[in-house]
Amino acid sequence: MPKITVDGTEYNTEDLTDNGTAQLASLQFLEQQMAKLKSEIAVYQTARNAYAQALKAELEKARNSENA
Repeated sequence: MPKITVDGTEYNTEDLTDNGTAQLASLQFLEQQMAKLKSEIAVYQTARNAYAQALKAELEKARNSENA
C-alpha cells in the first residue's frame, strides 16, 4: 500500500478517489518539473559566473593595455 504524507498526515494512496489520484499525479508532475527547472537554473548561474569572470579578465586586460 503506497502512502503519501501531506501536512504531516499519512494517507494510503489506494483510498484516493479518481480525482484525488489525478491531483496527486499532477502534483508529482509539477514537483518533477520544478526539480528540472532548479537544475537548469544551476547551470545558468554557473554559466553566468563564468561569463562574469571572463568579462572581468577582459576588463583587466583593457585597463592594463591603457596603462602600458
